[in-house]
Amino acid sequence: MMTSRGSGNRLASFLSLIALLLAVGCLALGRGPLNIAAAVLLGLAAFLIPQSLMMANQWERAVVLRMGRLQGIKGPGVFWIVPIVDRISSWLDQRIQTTEFNAEQALSKDTVPVNIDAVVFWQIHDPERAALEITDYRSGIARVAQTSLREMVGSSMLSNLLSDRKHGDEVLRDEIARKIADWGVSVISVEIRDISVPPGLQDAMSRQAQAERERLARVLLGQAEQEVAIKFVEAAEIYARSPAALQLRAMNIIYETTKERGATILMPSAMVDAMNPGGLLGLAALAQPAAPPVAPAA
Repeated sequence: MMTSRGSGNRLASFLSLIALLLAVGCLALGRGPLNIAAAVLLGLAAFLIPQSLMMANQWERAVVLRMGRLQGIKGPGVFWIVPIVDRISSWLDQRIQTTEFNAEQALSKDTVPVNIDAVVFWQIHDPERAALEITDYRSGIARVAQTSLREMVGSSMLSNLLSDRKHGDEVLRDEIARKIADWGVSVISVEIRDISVPPGLQDAMSRQAQAERERLARVLLGQAEQEVAIKFVEAAEIYARSPAALQLRAMNIIYETTKERGATILMPSAMVDAMNPGGLLGLAALAQPAAPPVAPAA
């Protein structure tokens, strides 16, 4: 709990200085009873103003106790307290704040030691309960967050922690919010920043991931070979029904391989006979349009 403030009350200091200067001025005017009484009153005011005039920033709340009992929550702005009778026990900051926490060598459900770093974002929504229900809410939030993190790690598999961090963030947020609900503090969010495992386990996980990728690559290669074989079977069936198509395909393959300048291909005569080039040339000649007749010379 914050019990002191980093910045002073400049307004109270300014008013106290003015009262002190007026007291000195009264004494300078003379030593009469009225001047002395006025100087005493102004000096007393200069002493009491810093003790009674308080000012809270927009995000601050002051817990005021009167004779040991809660008198009220003051702020923001300027407010007065009764010196000696009243006192400010603490100043509360209602801005969003963060608390870092971690779990070192916590065992997961599959008995793997892990180190986890996380941060919780929280805010005071009820200053009265935050001041009265717990001595130090900052330390309490840190302890509750660390305990909740260890409980979550112990009930989760390592693979789930690594693959689904958002779910872990939500579980931690709900668990921490449930435990500190009576403190007047609300949890906005929890974020797991880092999860580290021992180096030996990292190597084993890397080898496992590599083996899994190789298995998937081989499966995909087998599927591709199966699809290619199916296409070859379909092509073979088409060529079996049409020998001319097979011969044209063979000639097209020969043409494709001889497109490069200077390429020479040696083909067995049996293969040339099987392709029946004469028959193919005859088919090509029949396919061409007939030439016009030439008139005999005179």
